Amino acid sequence: MQGHHKWKHRFHGHVSRWTAPRQAIMELMNRTSRHMSAKEIHASLYRSNPSLGLTTVYRTLDLLAQMNLIHKITPGDGQSRFEFKRGVKEDHHHHLICTRCGQIFNYTEFEDEELALIKKTEEKLENKYKFEIIDHNIEFYGLCEKCRPHSINKGGKSNAKRR
Repeated sequence: MQGHHKWKHRFHGHVSRWTAPRQAIMELMNRTSRHMSAKEIHASLYRSNPSLGLTTVYRTLDLLAQMNLIHKITPGDGQSRFEFKRGVKEDHHHHLICTRCGQIFNYTEFEDEELALIKKTEEKLENKYKFEIIDHNIEFYGLCEKCRPHSINKGGKSNAKRR
């Protein structure tokens, strides 16, 4: 399968073995654009891998996040979601996360402006703290159209109290 050898090679620096469950999880993450929870990943793979345990899925996802192969998103509903990092510019995006229902929206609007600001910020932080930044993530938390109060004032802001 595409990417299999690249993933297997990356594993050798972090773990002792490339296993069938790890491969199945990587392949699923590579195939989907959804932001899946560990339980959803387990349910998707369980039919074809009945011996795959939920604990194995959680441990593998933690490992993949440490290896920077997947991105862990914590929407605030107590259930982290994961997405595969393809590492291509065309796939770069940020997130809007609904704190009520946990829905995650990818967005790419303003990408050039954001990236220019981020690059400038990263350079200053790297110089000031002698810290090599390898990645960044921008997440905005709020309420989606379904969950937010219906009363919006003229300025476009919700009349609901902010947390």
